[in-house]
Amino acid sequence: MSVILVGGMDRLGEKYRSEAKRQGMDLRIFSQAENNMMVKIKGADAVVIFTNKVSHHARNEAMTAARKHGIPVFMHHACGVCTLRECLLCLSMMHKDQ
Repeated sequence: MSVILVGGMDRLGEKYRSEAKRQGMDLRIFSQAENNMMVKIKGADAVVIFTNKVSHHARNEAMTAARKHGIPVFMHHACGVCTLRECLLCLSMMHKDQ
């Protein structure tokens, strides 16, 4: 399962990735808006946005891409590893139900 993380703290990037890997997921991190975010988000299974550590522009780009491609979005104000863990657990439970 492929997950996109938009926002968060740069110093926690490796911990975010290791948590996703521990749960059997591939995680790509965008700490800020990037060119062609629409294309980069296109194939993801879910998008997680940490709203307290991201620009409005990056959030809007991610939301637009997710809506266009029907990708579920999880938005949280906190940006810790525990928050990501909860999102990924919720995602894996949703994926099992399908």
